[in-house]
Amino acid sequence: MQYKKQIIEEVASIYKVLSNERRIIIITVLMEDNKPLSVNEICQQTQLSQPVVSKQLGILYKYQIVCKEKVGTSVMYGVDDPHVVEMISDMIQHVKHEIVGKPHPRNLF
Repeated sequence: MQYKKQIIEEVASIYKVLSNERRIIIITVLMEDNKPLSVNEICQQTQLSQPVVSKQLGILYKYQIVCKEKVGTSVMYGVDDPHVVEMISDMIQHVKHEIVGKPHPRNLF
C-alpha cells in the first residue's frame, strides 16, 4: 500500500506542476515546434520574460517534463516525456470539444 501511496503523491505533484498556465504555454510551444528551442526563442513565442521562462523551465526540468542540452552558448529545451505530450494534447482536444458544446463520446470503455 505504501508503494501505491508514493505513486499517487507523485501523480498529484506532477498535476500541480502542470496546473500552471505559463508552464502549459511553454510546453505547447515546445510541442508545436517539435524541435529544441533556446530560452530566447521560447520568450519570443510566448511573450513571457526571460526570468519567467527560465524559472518555469527549471521546474519542468526538475520533474523531467523537459530536457535540456547545451549547444554552444545556448541551452536548448525540448519536451522530454511523450506521456505529458499526450496528456496535454488530449486536454486541449477536450477543451476545444467542450467550448463548442458538443457531447463527449460515450464509447470510452
